[in-house]
Amino acid sequence: MVINSSFYMQLALDEAWLYQGLTYPNPAVGCTVVGKHGEILAVEAHKRAGLPHAEVQALKVAYFKLTDDANILSLELSSEIHSYLIAHHNDIFKYCSLYTTLAPCTSQGKTPACSNLIDNLKIKDIYIGAKDNYQSSFKNAEYGILEKRCKDLLEPFNLWQKDKFIFFKWAQRLDASTDSSVSSSASRKNVHAMRNLCDLLVIGGNTVREDRPTLDARLVNGRAPDILIYSRQKDFDTTIPLFNVENRKVIISDTFDEVHRYNNIMIEGTQNMQNATKHIVDFNLCYLSYSDKYELLNTKKEPQDIIMWMKNKQREEEV
Repeated sequence: MVINSSFYMQLALDEAWLYQGLTYPNPAVGCTVVGKHGEILAVEAHKRAGLPHAEVQALKVAYFKLTDDANILSLELSSEIHSYLIAHHNDIFKYCSLYTTLAPCTSQGKTPACSNLIDNLKIKDIYIGAKDNYQSSFKNAEYGILEKRCKDLLEPFNLWQKDKFIFFKWAQRLDASTDSSVSSSASRKNVHAMRNLCDLLVIGGNTVREDRPTLDARLVNGRAPDILIYSRQKDFDTTIPLFNVENRKVIISDTFDEVHRYNNIMIEGTQNMQNATKHIVDFNLCYLSYSDKYELLNTKKEPQDIIMWMKNKQREEEV
C-alpha cells in the first residue's frame, strides 16, 4: 500500500484552519490518526487554549473507534485523557500513524506533554509538518510533510509571540454588496469568538456613525475587546452602544499608532479601511456569502482566482 503522507497532512491542516483565530495564545494545530490499512481513524484540531491539544483529541477519538470503549468519550481534561490512554491502550496503536502539523509539545504546561503520550502509546509512524524549538527526537518520525503550508498555519502564533498579529476581516456577498446582515448566524458567532480573544478591534468612524454597533462578543458570552475608531473627526454620539460596554477602552485617532500597545488585533471594515490599513495587516479573512440566492455547485482554486459554478435560484422562483 502506498502511503500518501501529503493527503493525511492536508486533512489535519484543513481541520486546524477551522480554528485559526480561536486558539490564542496557543497555535492552531491539526492532527490525523491513520489505521493499519490506511483508514482514517480521527481528524482533530486544537480548538481553544486550555482544551486538549490536537494530538490528544485525535488519539482519544481514534482509541474509541478501535476499541468501542465509550468511557473515554466523557473525559474532557487533557490530563485525564493522557492517563486513560496510557493505562488502557494495550498496544492498539502499534500499527497506526499520526500526522501532526506541528511537532508535539515536550514540556508540561497547562496540559501534559504530547510527546510523552505518543511515546507511551508506541505509535508506529509519526509525520510532522513544522518543527518547533523544543521538538522531541522521535526515532520513527519524518519531518517536513507539507512544511510550507504548516508554517503558514503557524505564522499568526509566531507573530503574536514576537510582537503582534493583525488581521483584517470583511464580509461581502457575491454581488460585492456589504451591510451588517451579510454573514450567516454561524459566521457571526465565529467572528464573536475571535473578538473574545482579541485585545483590540479597529473600526472606521463612518461605520460607527452609520451602523451604531456594539462590537462585543455577546454571541459567545465573551469579553469585548478595546476599540480603536479610525477617524479624523473626534466627535461621536456616545449613546452608540460600543461606548457603553463595561471594562472597555475606546480610542479615537486618525493614526494607527495605538495598535503597537496590543498583541492580537482584528480590523473590521470594507475597501476604504482595507486600503488605509494594508501597510500594517498580516493576514486577511473574508466571509463570502452566497445566501439563498445561489446554490453553490463547484469551487476551483486557481493561482490568482477562485472559480465558482452556482445555480441561480432566483430564476427558479420566478418560473
